[in-house]
Amino acid sequence: MKLILALALLLSASASAATKPARGFYDELAAQLEPTRVVVYKKIGGRELRLNIFEPPGFKPSDKRPCFLTIHGGGWTGMTPRRQYPAAAHFAKCGMVAISVEYRLFQKKSGATVFDCVKDARSAMRYVRAHATELGIDPQKIAANGGSAGGHLAASLALFDGVDEAGEDTSVSCIPNALVLFYPVIDTSTEGYGNAKIGERWREISPVHHVKPGVPPTIIFHGTGDTTTPFKGAKAFHEAMLKAGNRCELVVNEGGKHGHIIFDAVLWEDALRKTEAFLKSVGLM
Repeated sequence: MKLILALALLLSASASAATKPARGFYDELAAQLEPTRVVVYKKIGGRELRLNIFEPPGFKPSDKRPCFLTIHGGGWTGMTPRRQYPAAAHFAKCGMVAISVEYRLFQKKSGATVFDCVKDARSAMRYVRAHATELGIDPQKIAANGGSAGGHLAASLALFDGVDEAGEDTSVSCIPNALVLFYPVIDTSTEGYGNAKIGERWREISPVHHVKPGVPPTIIFHGTGDTTTPFKGAKAFHEAMLKAGNRCELVVNEGGKHGHIIFDAVLWEDALRKTEAFLKSVGLM
């Protein structure tokens, strides 16, 4: 009887393991990484929001390194800064100070809105620039990156003037020196993503509707098969950027679905190489 019970438990565990989806290479990588240090950049609503900092090899506090600021996605409602640890760790190895940002998540219960997510991202950038000396960063060499909703928040740093935390020192610019956007939420109309979460004020924080001259050099990675943040939004943003006289590169993956670069190790490595080349071309690496 004991043997039969043991076999039943073993089979049950095996079945459970078989039905549980295996983590991909990206999730496995993220799980193994830890920041060099963590600092609080903002206290609001009884909560501390943190920057997870990856310092490069040979780093000294007196350095003035370029910075790679990265923001996680999750529809503004989920995930954590760990989601961006692989990107942060990679660019730290390339000699940059890389930072993965924590921000308040959209929650109807708490009253936190997508506007609060934007405010936190802008606060994080201002903190980094204002504390550049102690962080060992060159304040004029900061690239902002994000995936999906994180891409929206990275773009918000350059586009949404006036969407700032009350009382914040807005004399410190939150505009990055370059943007690296992975399959971003770029259109918050009903044709894009997030309209229902944002509500009637969606146009105020819709990147494609705020393109203007002087937006920092930008590279976008997007798949034509993306139905979450539709490809036509990225295409429209790219065209609007060029029309406004801004530098913008659109790296297209034919048939690529949402998040395509983090589900394929080859595509991930290719995106890293292309991002490195882009950052070198604008003097940030």
